[in-house]
Amino acid sequence: MRRVFLAATGQNRGKTTVSLGLIAAVLQRGHRLGFLKPVGQRYLVVDGTRADEDAVLVRDVFGLTDALDDMSPVTLPRHFTTDFVMGRVEGDLAQEVTDAFRHVAAGKDLVIIEGTGHAGVGAVVGLSNARAAAVLDAPVIIVSEGGVGRPIDEIALNCALFAAHGVRVVGAIVNKVDVEARPELREVLERGLAQQGVDLLGCLPYSRLLANPSLELISTHLAGELLSGEPTPGRTIGEVAIGAMQAGHAMSVLRDRVLLITPGDREDLVLASLAANRAAADDTPKVIGMVLTGGFRPSEAVLAELRRSGLYALLVDSDTYATARAVDEILVKTHPSDTEKIATIIDLVAGSLDVDALLARL
Repeated sequence: MRRVFLAATGQNRGKTTVSLGLIAAVLQRGHRLGFLKPVGQRYLVVDGTRADEDAVLVRDVFGLTDALDDMSPVTLPRHFTTDFVMGRVEGDLAQEVTDAFRHVAAGKDLVIIEGTGHAGVGAVVGLSNARAAAVLDAPVIIVSEGGVGRPIDEIALNCALFAAHGVRVVGAIVNKVDVEARPELREVLERGLAQQGVDLLGCLPYSRLLANPSLELISTHLAGELLSGEPTPGRTIGEVAIGAMQAGHAMSVLRDRVLLITPGDREDLVLASLAANRAAADDTPKVIGMVLTGGFRPSEAVLAELRRSGLYALLVDSDTYATARAVDEILVKTHPSDTEKIATIIDLVAGSLDVDALLARL
């Protein structure tokens, strides 16, 4: 029974993106698949079971039937690390992971194991990603993000810890590569990684859709008053625009599902956004929503126009700069409701990785 451990060089590198795309490709080939998240730091409680959010995502997207407490055997609630260090945690975490793997692997052709962060994450509780991969006897694929020096340096550093635990590194996948602007990057990365003894398995192109938050995340992360519309799950922002120009000049930036951030007293921009959506040639809105800043509430007449349109509008007290910065700092995670994102991920991975060649290496 084959297995592979997906590791990353840090947070938000694209490990879950690779995981989703690879799982889809494996299932399309008719293989029986299991999924395991040995250690989870960000978890949900589902029907009384505490499980890592990525395990819940994979189960819901692909309809996997294994028990959640097997797919996510160890989660780290608040104060867990302190309690572990102080000797207040009983039990063998590595054994829990091994037992869960045995349950998930039963009757499967392949188990995809998704790590948490870089190779050393989890060391504080005696179960780093490197040790988990060693305990499960799983070869590793390391996921990093675009660039040249940084990904190569980070991959080399992570390889060293996996090697110290006797774990074989199959190769690396570099995510968020601007292949259109810099088509030579793949060759540069391939040669640079080869000098470190690492094979480049593929490059995933940068996708603005995958990098941007949904309206649901905007509402979750910004404290404000919903004036109109709804933060519909799965509605992803195309890009973010700051409304500081005259309405006549704004039409050039009101395009492709833009989230407009502008003071609430800029009623000219609010009305321009509504006009841009009415003029849209198809069902794709020019403006997907707006965040009105400074606590300035539009007039009742403009509010009535907003509500008739159904356009999402959130009123916040913070100024435009602080609001834009808060939006930029949102950690974008994929959720089961993000159907467009998930379809994009599956297409990106299928078009960028030789999955059959990758599976042959395991």
